[in-house]
Amino acid sequence: MKKLSLIAVARHLRSHAATASSGRSAETVYGGHDQVLRQTLIALQQGRSMGEHDSPGEGTVYVLHGRIRLSTGDTSWDARTGDLVIIPRARHRIDACEDSTVLLTVAKT
Repeated sequence: MKKLSLIAVARHLRSHAATASSGRSAETVYGGHDQVLRQTLIALQQGRSMGEHDSPGEGTVYVLHGRIRLSTGDTSWDARTGDLVIIPRARHRIDACEDSTVLLTVAKT
């Protein structure tokens, strides 16, 4: 069994995102491209985003810290610390309304 502190990893990623030119930082904490399930911690500075992209499968975003907006087409959902958002099976984007860290969970189909 492997255990890690998401809070500690998130703190590290927020620090890295604050100095990165992209304003973001990410680390896969479980799984990968060769597995069905993948969990990735993502830190985004306020005003930064994950540009519009397709969903590779079923997915959720859990907000560990901050506030984000997930948008698809004309619809958007705001989420803050402690919220879980189901990612729609459509092109979507995530914008950081404030410095944020999220846990992205995807099960590829």
